[in-house]
Amino acid sequence: MTDAPLSGKTILMSGGSRGIGLAIAIRAARDGANVSLLAKTDTPHPKLEGTVHTAAEQIEAAGGKALPLVGDVRNDDDITEAVLKTQGEFGGIDIVVNNASVIDLSGSLDLSAKKYDLMQDVNVRGTFMLSRAALPMLKEAANPHILSLSPPLNTTPRWLGAHTGYSMAKFGMTMATLGMAAEFANDGVAANTLWPATTIATAAVQFALGGDRMMKVSRTPEIYADAAYEVMCKPAREFSGQTLIVEDVLTEAGVTDFSRYAATPGTPDDQLFPDIFL
Repeated sequence: MTDAPLSGKTILMSGGSRGIGLAIAIRAARDGANVSLLAKTDTPHPKLEGTVHTAAEQIEAAGGKALPLVGDVRNDDDITEAVLKTQGEFGGIDIVVNNASVIDLSGSLDLSAKKYDLMQDVNVRGTFMLSRAALPMLKEAANPHILSLSPPLNTTPRWLGAHTGYSMAKFGMTMATLGMAAEFANDGVAANTLWPATTIATAAVQFALGGDRMMKVSRTPEIYADAAYEVMCKPAREFSGQTLIVEDVLTEAGVTDFSRYAATPGTPDDQLFPDIFL
């Protein structure tokens, strides 16, 4: 492997204005990667930092090239435009990162139909449609990858019953990814999923899971980014169809000390909050 294996590679990512997606994009940009972001946040949100434009600035500051695309992964025209503009700007697509996701942990009787539909549309349909739209270009790439940020299919009563609507949406992302891994194996397109063993200090954790208290016992998005980088650099024909755990990927890569990823420096590993689905 070269010192910068993602140099000149082109990533098309859903979301990425902030949090885990942006961290993955910045890590790739340090190699000199090109990153297209298909994201909705065109103007600043009152509660959430970052827009697709500020994300593009950070990607370029890290050494990459950025193409901010304001759009919605639920909209087929926006997906088509994102693929075509990425091809026009960078000449092709090497990697698709399905990062965009909606979370609602409400029980079945409390989950609104609107939010159920939103999670299915963004998480499952968005993953399938964005990956599918990029596949003609992925099949022409030298080392093509699809990476979805979704969990292993741990379909136990504990996780199916905890928040049925959300579980279905996240497992749907994984099923779409594993299906494409099998369907396009002969074309050399790798498709894998990646999920953390602990909660990650993002807006989703702060606003949807456990507030500031949980943020303090989480890991930073950089641990996800470093693991995603390892996956995206793997030989596609040899590394596909796997539901990967962030910490396992890094351990295999030789990382033995995760302390630098603690959102609150000095927090022992055994005090970090475990993520759901594991």
